[in-house]
Amino acid sequence: MFENLSEKFDRAFKILKGQGHISEINVAESLKEVRKALLDADVSFKIAKSFTEDVKAKALGQNVLSAVSPGQLMVKIVHDELADLMGSEKSDINLKSNPAIILIAGLQGSGKTTFSAKLANYLKTKKGKRPLLVACDVYRPAAIEQLKVLGQQVEVEVFSDMEDKKPVSLARKAVQLAKDKGYNVVIIDTAGRLAVDEAMMNEISNIKDAINPHEILFVVDSMTGQDAVNTAKAFNDKLDFDGVVLTKMDGDTRGGAALTIKSVVNKPIKFVGLGEKMDAIDVFYPDRMANRILGMGDIVSLVERAQEQFNAEESAKLQKKIAKNQFNYNDFMGQIQQIKKMGNIKDLVGMIPGMDKMMKGVEMDENGFKTMESMVGSMTPKERENPDLLSGSRRKRIALGSGNSIQEVNRLIKQFDEIRKAMRSINQAGKNPMQQMRQMRQMVKRR
Repeated sequence: MFENLSEKFDRAFKILKGQGHISEINVAESLKEVRKALLDADVSFKIAKSFTEDVKAKALGQNVLSAVSPGQLMVKIVHDELADLMGSEKSDINLKSNPAIILIAGLQGSGKTTFSAKLANYLKTKKGKRPLLVACDVYRPAAIEQLKVLGQQVEVEVFSDMEDKKPVSLARKAVQLAKDKGYNVVIIDTAGRLAVDEAMMNEISNIKDAINPHEILFVVDSMTGQDAVNTAKAFNDKLDFDGVVLTKMDGDTRGGAALTIKSVVNKPIKFVGLGEKMDAIDVFYPDRMANRILGMGDIVSLVERAQEQFNAEESAKLQKKIAKNQFNYNDFMGQIQQIKKMGNIKDLVGMIPGMDKMMKGVEMDENGFKTMESMVGSMTPKERENPDLLSGSRRKRIALGSGNSIQEVNRLIKQFDEIRKAMRSINQAGKNPMQQMRQMRQMVKRR
């Protein structure tokens, strides 16, 4: 996400590296590169020009402290301007009503149906809500079926009526059902439509008038860049939506939509989609996104994800086992499962400051985990409980059973021993058990 933009910003700031002071000449040179980076990211010329002019005015108006280099000061100013461009602060979804009615709108193929299910899962697991999903795409039966399948995955009821072909009527029925059955959130997935399709735009406007939603979210594919911004404006003129959802942010996005959509429609980005999994959804924080664009990582989000998977009771049990040197392969697999639940490995690496540069060119996927899991899965219950039993003959059997080489099995065992020793030393030093997860990540990177 934003890899090319980050690299170009980095090159722009290097112009100021080693400079003793900020001058109009070196700032202009640096900002010329910043403007190019924004334009390459599919930001409109008008916004790119305005952005660099604001940065220049602030840079030239500040004195550089002896403890801060011109380059560092420029990074700080650009960071603040980027965060401001994307909305400054996070914007919460409106859930005050009972039921809270959320209308999902957007183009065909933007990821509305998947996002609807993700949102239902998010509200259910993170906010303690009881959501109802509503299939209002009467033009594409596959969309109704897709929502039903996704609803089953996240264990959320889906309302649909194959006999009723009127979206307005369906939406009304769903809201009434929610009131009757005690659902406190209604998420209405609508058909994809083109802004130029007057009839379809009128239809979603009629749905809005009929159910009076408390929140309208416009879902847009972030990979469409400036086109996404233009589409958002057309939809906003018709619906006056409350917030934007950027999907497919894990893809090869240039970032133009994320950077400019707020300034064009004056509506906040509320969520971003980061993959196909039902938990691959994040609340949008402009300042954290600015950090990541500038290669500064996002430690706050990383810690939050780790804390979501952190179980105090299980951690206490694990600490006791580590203290007695009883950490085994079952515990090892439990830690791997916790890391996997935190999200995509590439995304996690991007949250660690400077790690993107260090890991450039290194393939990061789930295969490292799969190889480990296959080898541990080929061990007997007794071997998983007692790591010291793994003799040469047992290692050969594990290699054969898992489809890996004996060298890979030996590597796993060596790394496991390193993890066990490191965990014991951390435990003896009385440090936070969440550091155990960092040790696990180090092991994955070495594979």
